[in-house]
Amino acid sequence: MKFCIFGAGGTGGVLAAYLAMAGNDVTLIARGKHLEAIREQGLTLHTNHRGTEVVKNLTACTAAEYEDVPDVCFVCVKYYNIEDAIDFAREKLGKDTLIVPVLNVFGTGGMMQEKLPELTCLDGCIYVMGQIEAPGVIYQSDKMLRVIYGYRPGQEQKLLPIAQELEKVLQAAEIRGHFSDNIIRDALQKFAYVSPAGAAGAYFNVTSDKLQQEGPEREMFAGLIREVVALGKAMGIAFEKDLVETGLSIMDVLKPGSTTSMQRDILRGGKSEFAGLVTRVVELGETYHVPVPLYQKINEWGKEHLQLHG
Repeated sequence: MKFCIFGAGGTGGVLAAYLAMAGNDVTLIARGKHLEAIREQGLTLHTNHRGTEVVKNLTACTAAEYEDVPDVCFVCVKYYNIEDAIDFAREKLGKDTLIVPVLNVFGTGGMMQEKLPELTCLDGCIYVMGQIEAPGVIYQSDKMLRVIYGYRPGQEQKLLPIAQELEKVLQAAEIRGHFSDNIIRDALQKFAYVSPAGAAGAYFNVTSDKLQQEGPEREMFAGLIREVVALGKAMGIAFEKDLVETGLSIMDVLKPGSTTSMQRDILRGGKSEFAGLVTRVVELGETYHVPVPLYQKINEWGKEHLQLHG
């Protein structure tokens, strides 16, 4: 299967590496020194569970240079760069490409679809711990790697054979791929982990160690999950799992010292996904008349202490 991976950070880099190592045709859209290093030396995947591998059977180029027709385009940018992905899709992709955004922020696929009515944008999410360690080098700190995607309720199921085949291709690449029949539930379930983890970690400025121990940090993390669950129920979503228990279980198996991408962005003093992961929940609470006091507390802290870009 032919893939375009738009975004070469921790998420896109890991996906590109695994898919290419499984023999798929992969083009990674990157930029700057990261792109230069991948072109010269290949993409290096550094992991704790499978060692270090240099992946050379993939193509890397800029968005402007891309001239191909992929079966699937995974959108792996930060939410504050989503307009770049929309522009790329509008200019470079066509009706034969299935677009699967796997951003941290809930509802990205529907938003992209509104702006790209002629194309097919699914919703999706990913469970992965990855980051750029150095130009051309991606560090995957935990073996967790799961991709869930699907059509939204009422969405016309264009390119269905590709969507069905994608699940098999992902699994063959050692990625836990799942073609969901309830992507809204599954995406919000993922959001119910990544948003609370990022919010609590940023607010207390702590790594996973603190969130793995009893104390105010862990209580905040669990409380934030409960607020997202309450929102989901107000939206008519019936969760099949106890999301607090699930979130705590995921947190407890992370490598000590782990942080979320939002935390790392905040510490660097640049753009972060705070508005998409925190402020958005406050707004949804107002829309669905659901109290979210913990999110409101962290949102007010963010307004006071952070430069909020998106």
